[in-house]
Amino acid sequence: MFISFEGIDFCGKSTQVRKLREYFESLGKKVIIIREPGGTPISEKIRDILLDKKNSGMMNETEILLFSASRAQLVREEILPQLKEGNIVISDRFFDSTTAYQGYGRGIDTHFVKTINAFAVGEAVPAVTFFLDLPIEEMIKRQSNQKNTLDRMELSTREFFENVRRGYLEIATTDKRFVVIDATKSVEDIHQIIISHIA
Repeated sequence: MFISFEGIDFCGKSTQVRKLREYFESLGKKVIIIREPGGTPISEKIRDILLDKKNSGMMNETEILLFSASRAQLVREEILPQLKEGNIVISDRFFDSTTAYQGYGRGIDTHFVKTINAFAVGEAVPAVTFFLDLPIEEMIKRQSNQKNTLDRMELSTREFFENVRRGYLEIATTDKRFVVIDATKSVEDIHQIIISHIA
């Protein structure tokens, strides 16, 4: 099974990824956790470039191509081999992030985004995607506690994140694998919603 988690920054994805892994492991399943961008030696180097605050002059076209390059490596080196072995793969972000962040957020043509996403991932499409929907006001509140550690993407404007959230919500209306969850709920409540869908 291939599962992905999506949402704007500080929505609690990483916590839910960890809890879902613990749930599967309690059932005796082998679980592989991956993060995007990253997950392989090559992809991690691309991640460093993408998130480095020194690269504030990065062009939107460069950004989407780097994200897609990192993902293409991850799919073929890690995701597909793990799925073929029968393992569960849980991804902290996947190609829907590119649709939301680079398509809706940066304003890159969505038809091009779909084309490059399809090229990068091939047959690796999640069976289910959990979208943790967080209001922008709450994101800003959570973000303010970590001002000194924000990366290049997290330093984007409020308008950018509003567009990203709108993008996710639009994707959710057309893609049946999307499960929208209120990210203001407690960690345990969110986990139970996820478990009920998995079951």
